[in-house]
Amino acid sequence: MSNDNNVPKIKDYDATVSYCKEQLGIGISFDQIHLDMEYAGRKMSFFMIDGFVKDDIMHYLMKFLSELEPSQLEPDPLIKLMKTYLPYVEIDQEPDLDKAIDFSLGGPTLLIVEGIDTVIVIDARTYPVRGPSEPDLERVVRGSRDGFVETIIFNIALTRRRVRDRSLRMEYLKVGRRSQTDVCVSYIEDIADPKIVNKIKDSISKIDTDGLPMAEKTIEEFVCGQHWNPYPLVRYTERPDTAAVHLYEGHVLIFVDGSPSVLITPATFWHHLQHMEEYRQKPVVGAYLRLVRFLAVFLSIFSLPLWYLFATNPSLMPDPLAFIGPNEVGDVPLIFQFIIIEIGLDILRMATVHIPSSLATALGLVAAILIGQVAVEVGLFINEVILYIAIAALGSFATPTYELSLANRLVRLVLLIVTALLGVLGYVLGATLWLIMLVRLKSFHIPYLWPFIPFSYKGFRDVLIRTPIPLKNRRPTVLHPKDPDR
Repeated sequence: MSNDNNVPKIKDYDATVSYCKEQLGIGISFDQIHLDMEYAGRKMSFFMIDGFVKDDIMHYLMKFLSELEPSQLEPDPLIKLMKTYLPYVEIDQEPDLDKAIDFSLGGPTLLIVEGIDTVIVIDARTYPVRGPSEPDLERVVRGSRDGFVETIIFNIALTRRRVRDRSLRMEYLKVGRRSQTDVCVSYIEDIADPKIVNKIKDSISKIDTDGLPMAEKTIEEFVCGQHWNPYPLVRYTERPDTAAVHLYEGHVLIFVDGSPSVLITPATFWHHLQHMEEYRQKPVVGAYLRLVRFLAVFLSIFSLPLWYLFATNPSLMPDPLAFIGPNEVGDVPLIFQFIIIEIGLDILRMATVHIPSSLATALGLVAAILIGQVAVEVGLFINEVILYIAIAALGSFATPTYELSLANRLVRLVLLIVTALLGVLGYVLGATLWLIMLVRLKSFHIPYLWPFIPFSYKGFRDVLIRTPIPLKNRRPTVLHPKDPDR
């Protein structure tokens, strides 16, 4: 970091150029480019980064400068350059030399002109970027196939394409003492609650760290806190249409450069159980899909501990459900069977992430044979354990957001262990403590279980059943939108 006392006056051309060369590592970093030129009888220096600069634009501007005569820059060379002889859309001036140097590290080109006491910033940059494609975790049968990418400008453009509202705001921030990461806070000013907007911007502005190595995940940990809580307090999305829907409801989005995921804030438990596919089908079909999804998610949490409770306490089962219990317990205690297979599924999931996609199917088949057939034959597992762990796993895969599915898996494992230790009391106590934990959680100041607790009839109806879009033309009241009924 520089010392303010050593920063030269920009009008001192030679000292300014030397300072920029030192700070940017010219001659050390091979991708930092310095061009020492002379146009219109004045010395000029360009500072740019190879790989970020648009060569054709810079060649075009330099051609304009090479044709200038000294008299054409009089009487005010700064105004003449910026308004007449540098014909480019994104051009600005920066009187603070250190800020200008920080800007250049993000890709803009700096132009230092002899006799001018400010730096001209030419934002002629381009980023390496992949084409928008459908996100793997948020696929739909019908719908758009474009998704966010790792470049913040592209992501903002994808959002604006769907929200052509004059009150849509994209507020730019820089986070990280050294990384200077670009962050954008997005909201619709005519809808979003100013208290939520100001709270989020204030939380981001207070982040004090060297950089954001994990991009939006680092932002989440600083803004939300509650590090030992497994449940996500924000929602991630890689779909521009999902982001647009939440903007219209009054949510605030956080874009972070370098990440294809956008943070949706605030987010309740029920936001993580909604999926775009439900709105791509007819209302009756969408409502059915949502109810099935809810059932799958709650089965993923409670089915294993409940089956274990019945299997170890047959007297608790009604006669019509007597078939649920295992005929043989096996050589390994049931609780250890569940723990082994839960850990085994996590190992399989991690292994699948780290292998090429062409081998993932083969790995799944091998794992199914080893864990299923062979493990049962050698007596490590019993058939019923395989069946119910498969039901729980399917419920986890049916959970729309990956973060919520991981949190539910941890809760399932803890509930299973507590049930094994304390029986019926453990199951009831564990489920009660889980509910109390969710009731006490807040995403910013929004209750995590709203509209279930505190109860709101209209909100709960919209959460439980996929309401037809013409009848759903209202915003969640818990967000305090400015126009809740429009």
